[in-house]
Amino acid sequence: MTRKEKKRIRVRWGRIFFALILLSIFIVGLFHIFQYIEGTVKTLNQPLKKVEGKDSFQGEENKLDAINVLLLGSDSRGEEQARTDTIMVAHYDPQTHQIKLISLMRDMLVSVPDHGQQKLNAAFSFGGPELLRETIKENFGLDLHYYAIVDFKGFEKAVDLLVPNGIEVEVPYEMSYGIDVKIEEGKQQLHGKELLGYVRFRHDHLSDFGRVQRQQEVLSKLKEEAVGPQSLVKLPELLDLLHTYIDTNIDSSTLLTIGKDIFTKKSSNVDSLRIPEDGSFENLNHEELGEVLEVDFYQNKEALENFLEEKSVAQHEE
Repeated sequence: MTRKEKKRIRVRWGRIFFALILLSIFIVGLFHIFQYIEGTVKTLNQPLKKVEGKDSFQGEENKLDAINVLLLGSDSRGEEQARTDTIMVAHYDPQTHQIKLISLMRDMLVSVPDHGQQKLNAAFSFGGPELLRETIKENFGLDLHYYAIVDFKGFEKAVDLLVPNGIEVEVPYEMSYGIDVKIEEGKQQLHGKELLGYVRFRHDHLSDFGRVQRQQEVLSKLKEEAVGPQSLVKLPELLDLLHTYIDTNIDSSTLLTIGKDIFTKKSSNVDSLRIPEDGSFENLNHEELGEVLEVDFYQNKEALENFLEEKSVAQHEE
């Protein structure tokens, strides 16, 4: 056999080997896509849970324009007079695929319909997500279309599912009191349980303000670490977690649309805002309610409007 013929055979087998590799990748890809579709269809046939025994949420459903979702975090669901540990609003624009997060300080002194002056988080214990929606609308002029109450156990499991290697954070000091876990000082990878403790810890000099900063930091990092095609096949399992650990009035198809935008990186960086903003409140000791934040509502309404109208930093740079 001549050298030229041997070379031709090597080239032919090289092409065949390369084709086999491509075929294998294609078959594996089809398998994952099939799993994703099968799991998604199965999940979409199951309605997500809704809060029992609470007034029905009156936020107008909005599937075409930007939507605002009231996000509530609590580990005391179902208890009488339960208050929310975390109050946030997730703003999503389906046209720009932009996501924004608004953190509402729970100790703000607000007017709660039919209950007078109260802390913001008291509205939930008096009338569930609907009364909290009315309270936010009355005091800040913000329309809310959906709600989602997240069981903290679900947060742990979702983190471990989407980011099995954890999230890197710089812990400023040891955290342990009140969070059922001990987190050492320094840069480290935190997993579900530790990450939950990190965002819930409030016994430092910044109190709730520090906790809100950590919540926004972690949610932003989670979004960056979890997105991508590798997470798309986990959507069915993630939706299963949502069925178990979240009470919401968001229909599964809307939730799936948002999730696909996030996991396929169509959405831009997550911008965040804290209400009240700096320079717009005073710390007071209320005779009946204890320590509260007295808020300049005009200034904070304006801050909310400007924040929601602004394009993200990523869009400005394009």
